[in-house]
Amino acid sequence: MTMSLIKGKLGLGTAPLGNMFREVPEEEARETIETAWDLGIRYFDTAPFYGAGLAELRLGEVLSQHNRDDYLLSTKVGRVVEEETEKKEGMFEYGRKNKITTDYSEDATLRSIEQSLERLKTDRLDFVYVHDVSPDFHGDKWATQFDIARKGAFRVLSRLREEGVIKAWGLGVNRTEPIELAIELEETRPDICLQATHYTLLNHEHALLKLMPKAAEKNVKIVVGAPFNSGVLVGGDHFDYGKIPDDIASKAKRMKQIAEKHQISIKSAALQFSMAHPAVAAVIPGSTRTEHVKEDIAAAKEKIPSAFWQELREQSLVAPNAPLPID
Repeated sequence: MTMSLIKGKLGLGTAPLGNMFREVPEEEARETIETAWDLGIRYFDTAPFYGAGLAELRLGEVLSQHNRDDYLLSTKVGRVVEEETEKKEGMFEYGRKNKITTDYSEDATLRSIEQSLERLKTDRLDFVYVHDVSPDFHGDKWATQFDIARKGAFRVLSRLREEGVIKAWGLGVNRTEPIELAIELEETRPDICLQATHYTLLNHEHALLKLMPKAAEKNVKIVVGAPFNSGVLVGGDHFDYGKIPDDIASKAKRMKQIAEKHQISIKSAALQFSMAHPAVAAVIPGSTRTEHVKEDIAAAKEKIPSAFWQELREQSLVAPNAPLPID
């Protein structure tokens, strides 16, 4: 069901448009979204957490100029943007100063959706993800955060789906375990989940053990976020939103060298690797520059020789059971 809702496997992630790691001028943000639209992107993902609503505001300004039936839109719940302000630090220290409250309850979920609709200048959402909910256990009991989400956000979103208010819902997380737990729940099973950083060319072994087989078994589609692991694979300064470990830097360097040998871009390999898995509905690289959006779209279409993929396998740089474009 959900696979058919996403036209094409490439979308746009908007975390960078929330001033992630730097100040992004309004004009640059607008041009990035407009370029994605002009080049055929029709799936856009965002979240209140991205700059305390900044990414949603910027996305809404551009998308509100288009017919709402012509694109798919997803945002997230679990973080509510408050009126009061606070000192910011970390990834979004350059975002809006509004305080962010983490709350997965029913009331907070409905409040968050209402706020997002206003910022996005739309009357409806297609997909809604529960953002960064933790799967940690305390003894043999559900962790408090996950349990609140299970009884709150999960149930609300399931009801909204049944009522036809949203098309589908799921989790939007940087770990695989929350999704693995959620798709086993009978009463509130998600349809589509956004998994960032753990089904990428650089990091996919763990996801292949449990997440992807479970998703396929339960017919839950996966959207891959951060396919370049925050940039390390394409010359960036971060790995999974932090410093780049030496072993990751070494692995990325080897992959780039093999890509150069076969005269292809490593960006093409990263995008097409994530797209190749049958459970993947879309891949959503984020960007704040028009040239990067153009590169992403071209990379998704670049022809990659089978010898490249075979060499990655021979060098044990991809898991032997990972579906590849040549399979």
